[in-house]
Amino acid sequence: MSIIVEVVLLSGSKAIVEARVDESIETLKNRAQTALEVGRGRLLDSSGRALVGSSKIIDSSLRSGDCLSLHLSRVQIKASFGAFAAILGDGSVVTWGKAEYGGDSSAVQDQLKNVQQVQALFGTFAAVLGDGSAVTWGDAEDGGNSSAVQDQLKNVQQIQASRGAFAVVLGDGSVVTWGKAGYGGDSSAVQDQLKNVQQIQAARCAFAAVLGDGSVVTWGHSAYGGDSGAVQDQLKNVQQIQASSGAFAAILGDGSAVTWGDAVNGGDSSAVQDQLKNVQQIQASSGSFAAVLGDGSAVTWGDAEDGGDSSAVQDQLKNVQQIQASSGAFAAILGDGSVVTWGNAVNGGDSSAVQDQLKNVQQIQASSGSFAAVLGDGSAVTWGDAEDGGDSSAVQDQLKNVQQIQASSGAFAAILGDGSVVTWGNAEYGGDSSAVQDQLKNVQQIQASLGTSFGAFAAILGDGSVVTWGKAEYGGDSSSVQVNMSLQPASLKTFTCSNLQYAAYAHGSRGSPRHRAGSDRQVSKLANDRQLPAAPTAGCEPFEKYTFFAQLGRDVQEIGVGYPALFLSYWVKNSL
Repeated sequence: MSIIVEVVLLSGSKAIVEARVDESIETLKNRAQTALEVGRGRLLDSSGRALVGSSKIIDSSLRSGDCLSLHLSRVQIKASFGAFAAILGDGSVVTWGKAEYGGDSSAVQDQLKNVQQVQALFGTFAAVLGDGSAVTWGDAEDGGNSSAVQDQLKNVQQIQASRGAFAVVLGDGSVVTWGKAGYGGDSSAVQDQLKNVQQIQAARCAFAAVLGDGSVVTWGHSAYGGDSGAVQDQLKNVQQIQASSGAFAAILGDGSAVTWGDAVNGGDSSAVQDQLKNVQQIQASSGSFAAVLGDGSAVTWGDAEDGGDSSAVQDQLKNVQQIQASSGAFAAILGDGSVVTWGNAVNGGDSSAVQDQLKNVQQIQASSGSFAAVLGDGSAVTWGDAEDGGDSSAVQDQLKNVQQIQASSGAFAAILGDGSVVTWGNAEYGGDSSAVQDQLKNVQQIQASLGTSFGAFAAILGDGSVVTWGKAEYGGDSSSVQVNMSLQPASLKTFTCSNLQYAAYAHGSRGSPRHRAGSDRQVSKLANDRQLPAAPTAGCEPFEKYTFFAQLGRDVQEIGVGYPALFLSYWVKNSL
């Protein structure tokens, strides 16, 4: 017994899909996706409830004639230091890259359904599901094993990660942590204080939570921000917190700032405390902070070599609009579109070689040791460590109409106005995309892995497919999972029967005219059952009842009509 349903996209496109009642919702959805020529999505019933893919149709409330909707979501990608995790349109997750960095999610794959968001740290991923629970995988010591707190992970609202632990805020404002204790994975000492938490910020080894009353609770490595006792009485009416690798800086409601943690990493702002008034925003490098004040000036503190000392350019820091940081330097865009840099010259703190080009700058992106600025005319200017992308001379003539730039630790990737991509920098970090250049068309977004030893990029195309390059084992090679991310069925031979269009795909030499004629008859039978316009009788005589539907995608089923090698799919054009 079969049912026939109509599946509709938000765009208004429709398809008529048939499935046997003993088949799964997932099979029905796969057929709809192929019929509509779209990627993976979530199938909803007429009341807007998501249908569970593993359920049998016979066990669901679906009936022939029902109108279902297929909701498509854009593919999202997150990266750890050596792996990627992609949330597909149907809420499933595909991972690739180094297994020890979270590239292998096979142990939890059956749990990764209806995923809403993914957070990554050094070697681990954590996914929040639609029911508010969380699933983790990757390095067990770094938070990849959440079994000790799994029963507490309910109604998760947000996730934050240090270098070796996770902290999640639940719907009731409480917090659950796991991972390495020295990195903030153990919050038991402050658990009774973690109530009505609004936001959490993470440094390398510690966490800081802002409560509803504006106070702050910290935990983790005491020397690197986990102990805020020395400034606790000052932490009132906190609006936001920023973190360097080993310290925190909080902006208060009155515009002042409070810092704590490792002094070398910016935890001691006493030398500039009287200047920290009317603070609008704070940016951090690895070991220092830069605050933009209400009058457009900037104040810096922390490790002088990492940008904590801006005295050499202080008189230039006027009308600052935004600040970007590499690992050891800062670059500020001024109101007139010019740029001021300071910090470690090797990390981009010296832009003198390109200063006359830095005009009408719109945005700046940073790798570990260099900067790339996009100008108003769509060109790009780079400086800093040449090996980390500071030298773009080899591709300079291609950098036109640049829309956005993404950076790994040692390379850059620019998306141009025509959807193509230009890369430069260290090839081991993704600076050479020549092997996939012909695939990089209609690119919408690029994500970079976070590795400091090697790196890779993943580009999401307009059709939702993904292209990767860079260090192969660190995520630059996604060939092993490309079939799982496939959005369209395999190449099909298409024939037409009346106004039903369908596709027949035959293995080997069995795709003979005789087999195709059999397919014609089967589709004609469907048309007759649905009382659609009959197909021409010349090649489409009606058949008796047969099980003729086969699958779409990877869920292949044989047709029980004497042609076991033939697989069939169909879709209805023009809302038939």
